[in-house]
Amino acid sequence: MSRPLNFRQIEAFHAVMLAGTTTGAAQMLRTTQPSISRLLGQVQQASGLKLFDMERGRLRPTREAKDLFDTVKRHFVGLERIEDRLAAMRRSGSGVLRLACTPALGLGVLPGAVEAFAQRYPDVHINMQTMGSQYLREGLLHGTYDVVVTAAPLDGALLDLHDLHESEAVCVLRPDHPLAALPSIDILDLNERRLLVLNADDDVYLQLRGAMQAHRVLPASEIETTYSSTICALAAAGDGMGIVNPYIAAVFADRLAIRPFTPRLPIRVRMAYPAQTAPSTVTEAFVEILAQRFQALPGPG
Repeated sequence: MSRPLNFRQIEAFHAVMLAGTTTGAAQMLRTTQPSISRLLGQVQQASGLKLFDMERGRLRPTREAKDLFDTVKRHFVGLERIEDRLAAMRRSGSGVLRLACTPALGLGVLPGAVEAFAQRYPDVHINMQTMGSQYLREGLLHGTYDVVVTAAPLDGALLDLHDLHESEAVCVLRPDHPLAALPSIDILDLNERRLLVLNADDDVYLQLRGAMQAHRVLPASEIETTYSSTICALAAAGDGMGIVNPYIAAVFADRLAIRPFTPRLPIRVRMAYPAQTAPSTVTEAFVEILAQRFQALPGPG
């Protein structure tokens, strides 16, 4: 009957497969050849598989051993990455900042905050990822990120949530668009126009769709896409109009006319920590810089 392998046994098997001999494995692990042979025998017995045979005094791995080695190698690559991360933390003396955000914020406010943080704390290793809000929550719960920032609704169960900023959606359109001369865009202005929209599960889209239904607005056509940045690029390239958050609109300010939009579609930026883990010193330092960046932005209205 097979039994679970312990780490020492797996380590011995890994060393033998790399070195090709028990003597070489013993040198790698700074132990004795009999100890390696004993551990190797335990691996074969515990696994219930024939992993090696002897041919002319040489140890020869079976196909099962090679298949097992493929899995074991991935395990040891993970361990090496852990060691690399620890070494980086020791070199920096300050630690690691792992943050994630939604794509619009990753193009908008976050880069400036990250650069300001990097200038102030040059020895900190920064890992920044952009993704959908559902993956942000999963990353926090699994300990992948120290803090996440999102303009999309976030399920706060098991998370420590904080409001960062509140704004409202704006309309983006090409500067020479017929409606660009207006000081603001009303929802009735969308009637019989080409509309650029986000996917149906996006909060801005849901608010916009509800307002359009209430005012019986029917666009001439719609182009649906995943990212607010794509809406901005499409608006700059054609005669479509899009409703997006002001953070991403500001990135395209040199290519677009950005107008207030009525009715008001509120947008709230929130950050979250994993509730079960206290934020690190470097995380708190970054959040302070980020909060200052948002405080400098205009609010709703």
